[in-house]
Amino acid sequence: MMSEDSCCRICCRGVYSCYWRHPSERNQKCSRCMLSVLTAVSLLTLFWMYVCLMAFNDREDVNWKGFSILKLWVNWFMVLIIISAVLTIYCTLLLVFALFQLALKEPLDLHCLHKFFLFLGVVFIALGIAGISRHWKEEWHTVLLSLQATAPFLQMGGVGALTLVSWLVFQGFHRSRRVASKILIMVVFAGVSVAMFLSPLLIQSPCLVDEKQLPPKPALFGHRGAPMLAPENTMMSFRRSVGCNVTAFETDVQLSKDRVPYLMHDHGSHFLRRTTDVLQKFPGKDLNHSTNLTWEELQELNAGDWFLNTDPFCSVSQLSEQEKRTARNQSVPSLLQLLDLAKTHNTSVIFDLKNDDNNDTNAIVKTILNSGIPHDKILWLPPTDREDVKKVAPGFKQVYDNVSAMNIDGADHLNVKYSALSAAEIGELRKRNVSVNLWVVNEPWLFSLIWCSGASSVTTNACSVLQDKNQPDWTMGPSTYRCIWITVDLGSLLIMFALFILKRRENHTWSALESRELCSFLPPE
Repeated sequence: MMSEDSCCRICCRGVYSCYWRHPSERNQKCSRCMLSVLTAVSLLTLFWMYVCLMAFNDREDVNWKGFSILKLWVNWFMVLIIISAVLTIYCTLLLVFALFQLALKEPLDLHCLHKFFLFLGVVFIALGIAGISRHWKEEWHTVLLSLQATAPFLQMGGVGALTLVSWLVFQGFHRSRRVASKILIMVVFAGVSVAMFLSPLLIQSPCLVDEKQLPPKPALFGHRGAPMLAPENTMMSFRRSVGCNVTAFETDVQLSKDRVPYLMHDHGSHFLRRTTDVLQKFPGKDLNHSTNLTWEELQELNAGDWFLNTDPFCSVSQLSEQEKRTARNQSVPSLLQLLDLAKTHNTSVIFDLKNDDNNDTNAIVKTILNSGIPHDKILWLPPTDREDVKKVAPGFKQVYDNVSAMNIDGADHLNVKYSALSAAEIGELRKRNVSVNLWVVNEPWLFSLIWCSGASSVTTNACSVLQDKNQPDWTMGPSTYRCIWITVDLGSLLIMFALFILKRRENHTWSALESRELCSFLPPE
């Protein structure tokens, strides 16, 4: 037996309640209520951490939003991840100490400082959820999509967690003296258990497929080149993507004042500010439109220093000193330079046109035709003047950003966000021999899910990571998963039954001891 003030008791009591000596009797009903609150907050933090991890694929959206507001490029999403991780670990450890308190039969007096931090955590998460719901609604679809990759394992983990906490539930059941309390405890626990055990009936995933039926690996399109390995939309970036075996360069095209097409993503009020030193080279100049600078002026800008200074993907440390020197000397490239590189490596080119203007389209088509690149290597995405482009360059592959427009024109190339189509819709398009490209896919779990769904290609920042994947993160035949699911559920039920019997016997033993102690204090008749 453990002594009344053993080291374990003192440690748990001190961390949880900040009472290093045994406290006086307190309101245990209120303390147990706080335990329920702590459990709820811990589950909330775990949910929020899951949301953050699944949204990591789209972290640049958050960083871009921060830049557009503060005009300062910082990895805001990483700051969010770190705060969320600290909060999750704190709440989880606090819950663990609370369970130890229960096991040691110590008072559950949560210190007021812990209560304050829990309140701050709830406020932080509430603001995060409100922010996503208001400014980033499509990310909830990503969270739901992620369940197709994680739900089978979350269910198994949930069954394991339920099995572990069942001893506490059974302990509370056997110690409860009121019949109503016993009924409530068992009804709630049984309901949660049934939901957890039978949840696989609702789980659907394209990766629940026999390996022989697995579609081919999607091809890779380099999103602005290889922006994890080099400054985006520079020739170094596109050359690095060639080493990743990409089948297409994805980029963004704008026109200079003297009508030279060049590569640059940012436009409008953010034009050139994020990825070049334009504010230092041309202070006071109007920079709100791409046509405010000539090609000669654009060539004066440095397009690589920002990458080394801000380290947008936390990847600069992986570069050699030679690669860092090369990155620091990058300039703004022209479309013609990219077309020459694509022609050399037999790589396709797909691009967004940032300025929807008829003259811009004509200048870009003229540049492409003069470059000598095979026409079938151009994946024409801009919807502006598409019919005119078809007449001038019928060999270009016409790519559409929605299914309806593609069907109207009888085309067979689609380019949409990864969350725009379900696995079933991708499968149907695949049966029609439609080439489906999904953007932007960076995380291995998402790439694996899209691979199982049957997409033709993905646009990615992480070509260096995805090129090495020879198979999805996991695949499992439906019958195999069914056997595992049933085995795990039955194993959990058997363990729970054993724990229930054990707690029942333990409770009877304690009741007998209490009765003997009570009889020893009674006076003889």
